[in-house]
Amino acid sequence: MMDDRAEGWYTDPFGRHEARWMSDGTPTKLVRDGGDESYDDPPDEEPIVTPSRIVEEQAADGSDLLRSGEGDGGGGTLSERLHEAGQFGATWGSHIPLPNQREGH
Repeated sequence: MMDDRAEGWYTDPFGRHEARWMSDGTPTKLVRDGGDESYDDPPDEEPIVTPSRIVEEQAADGSDLLRSGEGDGGGGTLSERLHEAGQFGATWGSHIPLPNQREGH
């Protein structure tokens, strides 16, 4: 049986992918295979296995962390990032118009 508060990467309970992101004990559509992340909605069927937490090893020196000003910062424009977050049901910031949606633009 799985913890109702499970959050993070777990083995895919449906056996379709190497890993599936769990949120509050619920499988999400975020999946991972061989380090590549993609989306696959959880099927409308019962899990075939009990998922196991995947423990990620972190570098002791912090070299695996992205710092402010480094890299692309998660990528995408504000609009693209809000759209992606919305696919997971996120509503934060939804009351704030995007720059191209403000009055006079």
